Amino acid sequence: MLILVIEDEPKVAGALKEGLEAEEFEVALALTGEDGFVCMHERQFDLVVLDLMLPGRSGLDILRTMRERGFTTPVLVLTARDTVEDRVVGLDAGADDYLVKPFAFSELVARVRALLRRGVAEETVLRVHDLEMDRLTRVVVCGDTAIDLTQREFELLEMFMRHAGRVVSREMLAREVWKETMRATPLDNVIDVHVGRLRRKLEGASRLRHIQTIRGVGFVLRSESP
Repeated sequence: MLILVIEDEPKVAGALKEGLEAEEFEVALALTGEDGFVCMHERQFDLVVLDLMLPGRSGLDILRTMRERGFTTPVLVLTARDTVEDRVVGLDAGADDYLVKPFAFSELVARVRALLRRGVAEETVLRVHDLEMDRLTRVVVCGDTAIDLTQREFELLEMFMRHAGRVVSREMLAREVWKETMRATPLDNVIDVHVGRLRRKLEGASRLRHIQTIRGVGFVLRSESP
């Protein structure tokens, strides 16, 4: 899971990053509202931890703009403002949860995990570039074409779409898709065969190259023209 922390106090930001990484989250850090806003448009995050009092672009402005532009990423707001009115303003702007400073880190982690569970439960349709996947009906559309995928290909594509723009290693695929804890060369070969078949089906329905191989590491879903 990839989390974006937007916090202008360096000590607090550093502590959050270190603590969340210790909980096995991947963390990106932005120390200004503007940097955080740009970062959100460059990568796909699973959750945003957002301070409201930021230099330049405020947290509330970021939050409102996110929702206006259709970002559904869960947002946990951090703020020193603890009045009922402040909470209402933050929630009305699109926050999913609200934590007042100072806070216990264990509570923050619990709220982060709760928001991530909620997001996974509610996210039935995945969209990346010209790909759309309905996880309930198991229909996949690439461009304007519905494509027929095997069960394994569907699981692979779901994994790639959930990690769009980020490298998915063969170890991750072995663990999450094949449910194997020990990766071996024969399984790597099987993974490569299935990924190759999935890639050909996507490229047969679209002008874009969707799945790219990162030699010696794994794969990344990052649609580009051939």
